[in-house]
Amino acid sequence: MAGKKKYTLSVDSSTKHLSEVRDFVAEHAQNVGLTEKDISEIRLAVDEAYTNIIKHAYKNRPSKPVKIEIGVDAKKLWISIMDEGESFKPDEYKAPDILKRIKNKQRGGMGVFLIQKLMDQVQYNRKGKMNEIRMVKNL
Repeated sequence: MAGKKKYTLSVDSSTKHLSEVRDFVAEHAQNVGLTEKDISEIRLAVDEAYTNIIKHAYKNRPSKPVKIEIGVDAKKLWISIMDEGESFKPDEYKAPDILKRIKNKQRGGMGVFLIQKLMDQVQYNRKGKMNEIRMVKNL
């Protein structure tokens, strides 16, 4: 398909790479002409996904591989974040009770919910020993 592009970034599983990952994604989102609102939503979704990989897939072990791929075509921008840690099981996920969490002043536990709200499409895939979260924003 004409006009289809792909970009990749490889980083370690460490929060010190958060801004690098966010900037990489934002730059490509700007290049396809997404609005500032869309760009900040994508940054936040990517932030949450990457942080979840560090915390849950790799249990805060640094120096583990994380690969970010961005693809663009005429209809959508997609971002895949891949890791080799423990896999997320979407069928075991239960959406948080937002009001209860606010009332109890609970922090965290909102990442997956946020990602699903911010992006148009979210898929979790497992290929061999590789986990992938694929997030799509329609153009």
